[in-house]
Amino acid sequence: MPINDDIDCNNSSNVHFQDVLTQALKDPSRRNMLRGGMGLAAMFALPMLPGCGGLTTPTLSELPSSSLLGFNAVTKSILDQVLVPAGYSVKVLHATGDRLTSNVTQFSGQGLETDDWNERIGDHHDGMDIFYIDANGRYSTKATARAVLAVNHESSADSHFLHPKGQTSGGVNGKKFSQFGDWDTKARPGLEVLKEINLHGISVAEISLDASGKPTGYITDSALNRRITPQTVVDVQGPAAHLSSIRSMFVTRFDTSGATARGTLNNCGHGLTPWGTYLGCEENWAAYWNMPAGAALPEAKIIASRKRYGVSSVALSSTATTGSGQGWYTPTDMDDTDFRFSRWNVAAVGASAAADFRQEPQTFGYILEVDPLNPTARPAKRTALGRFAHEAAVCGIPVVGKPLAFYMGCDSRNEYIYKFVSAANWDAADIGGGMAAGNKYLNEGKLYVAKFSSTGAGEWVELNISNPLITSYAGAAGFTFTNQAEIYVHTRLAADAVGATKMDRPEWGAVNPANGEIYFALTNNSAANRTPATADGANPRSYNDADGKKGSGNPNGHIIRFKEQDNSSTALGFKWDIYVFGAEEDMPANVNLSKLTANNSFSSPDGLWFSKSTGICWIQTDDGAFTDETNCMLLASVPGSVGDGGEFYVDNELTAGTSTSKGVTKTFIGGVLGESRLRRFLVAPKGAEVTGLTETADGKTLFVNIQHPGENTPAWGTSAALTVESTWPGNGGGMSAAYGPLGRPRSATLVITKNDGGKIGL
Repeated sequence: MPINDDIDCNNSSNVHFQDVLTQALKDPSRRNMLRGGMGLAAMFALPMLPGCGGLTTPTLSELPSSSLLGFNAVTKSILDQVLVPAGYSVKVLHATGDRLTSNVTQFSGQGLETDDWNERIGDHHDGMDIFYIDANGRYSTKATARAVLAVNHESSADSHFLHPKGQTSGGVNGKKFSQFGDWDTKARPGLEVLKEINLHGISVAEISLDASGKPTGYITDSALNRRITPQTVVDVQGPAAHLSSIRSMFVTRFDTSGATARGTLNNCGHGLTPWGTYLGCEENWAAYWNMPAGAALPEAKIIASRKRYGVSSVALSSTATTGSGQGWYTPTDMDDTDFRFSRWNVAAVGASAAADFRQEPQTFGYILEVDPLNPTARPAKRTALGRFAHEAAVCGIPVVGKPLAFYMGCDSRNEYIYKFVSAANWDAADIGGGMAAGNKYLNEGKLYVAKFSSTGAGEWVELNISNPLITSYAGAAGFTFTNQAEIYVHTRLAADAVGATKMDRPEWGAVNPANGEIYFALTNNSAANRTPATADGANPRSYNDADGKKGSGNPNGHIIRFKEQDNSSTALGFKWDIYVFGAEEDMPANVNLSKLTANNSFSSPDGLWFSKSTGICWIQTDDGAFTDETNCMLLASVPGSVGDGGEFYVDNELTAGTSTSKGVTKTFIGGVLGESRLRRFLVAPKGAEVTGLTETADGKTLFVNIQHPGENTPAWGTSAALTVESTWPGNGGGMSAAYGPLGRPRSATLVITKNDGGKIGL
């Protein structure tokens, strides 16, 4: 599970829609639509939302037929195995610690590796994509005989599995994994720290394909195999007019010019560019830095920004207090080559930013572009797309002669949805153009943040220094915007200033290739943030878990979607509705608004991905609210279109302790899905999140990532015995064969095929 994705660092006064909805809810007779058991069926008696941009809104009868989903739903499961429908096979492509070169040993599964993991598959597999290679070694949009798979590696929250007896000191968010005390008084072993650093980042591995294009494994020692880690040197790129000022905020002791930075951290969702490069998205990067007790704090402006981003060890006093983190700055048993350890100490120990690493956290939180087919190409941080907890960066449908749009979510509670529109118009001749094409399309453009209204409409607000709301913003003590470069580096604060709409953890985005509509997973929220008084159109539910076991507020989450005006990448307005609500099937009608059943009930949608081959919208979950009944899962759904449902009112009731609050929320809900259009396809092993998905060009092989199985295993120290929650994939659970040594759990990439050789899901 991501390290601090559920932390709310947004203390701005921006609304959750409640203020604008107050005026909309003036008709008492319509507020009672759910009272009396009318449920979701009442929606069809209400006015239909018009299709925007002159496009025809299809009726349910015009949507793809139920025959599109050609498998029987998988049942819920709490077993330590992967479950898929009958007629499908599963195997592992690669897993945590597998070697990319023969220079390192085979993975032991016991933490016995003595290398620094720079030549191994990383941990916590997440977003990924496949890249076909043409005869000239360039990216191909069509299937060829060669391909690589690029995979994100998100976190080190359970990296104690990678050491013989767990971490010898340190922890995450104040949770220590050993019997040792404060890491300020006990240095961590350098090799442990290097493993934990390098398990992050991106793995690129060439995959072997048979004559039919079916993957059969990955190729050790391929010249294309590559790791991008937190220690990899990367370029700092951005708008030419502001690049000098941007780089001044990247200045550290490592590069006093700020022209380069080091590496990438906590890559979660990803993006694929039309020209064929990979976008790694730096999400929960904020929890890795420390300052020793008593260390001097940096300038007030840096402190204000750190607070907004949740960077650890921020004390509003003259000296710092010890905070959470991994203790990566503490090793003394190895050389501090290129400041590989000291960079994680962000105290103001020098005379200026060029003499220490006080600005090091400002070098993370970006979109990192990588050319997976050119191992010599240096990755680049694309600052024009803003800095926040990037969950994914999905490109709209490219149109020749028109700008490109990239949609991005900031994955923390009460954060925002963003859009970047390129200054350059799309030219298909740039396919295969590598990092040069990235310079063309991702360095210059406009950055926007979304505002959703109670009418079912929305607007994109440009984050530009010419906006007086930004230049006059005083919502963060000690911080004032003075130039456009600061907007790119302190984007959350600029979005606060213009009144962007707070959302419930916007995670993956996805674009429907059939009509260009954009989907975002809003994973969940807690009762502390989501009460009937704060429910709004885009986040309309506030309730208790029906069985009382797993939380309240909006613990099950939902998926929102929107259609740009005129289907234009440069649109400043859009229409929105809610595609589907997560829920347990036995919840009341005002909670289970999508009428889910035992065959498609789910909670906490996280990953979203559309198949270009079949049109299926795949939904992946990262859940803690339904895990008393089932492990996390993957579902297949048949998408409709914005406006295929209607206006709706939700009765909310939330009991906290002895206090009960009620309220009615206006929203817009898509057409009923039902089992014929939404079915559970896969259930994961114990403790695992299902995340990251792509397919071969023919749609006959699906790659799915299983992250952190055994996540709930208790931590242990040098004298404690290890008892794991999961032993997958070494137990062979649900696969054609066991993979790797039995014992400790490992994240892995699955290869799923249909036994009859057909397309997945049909």
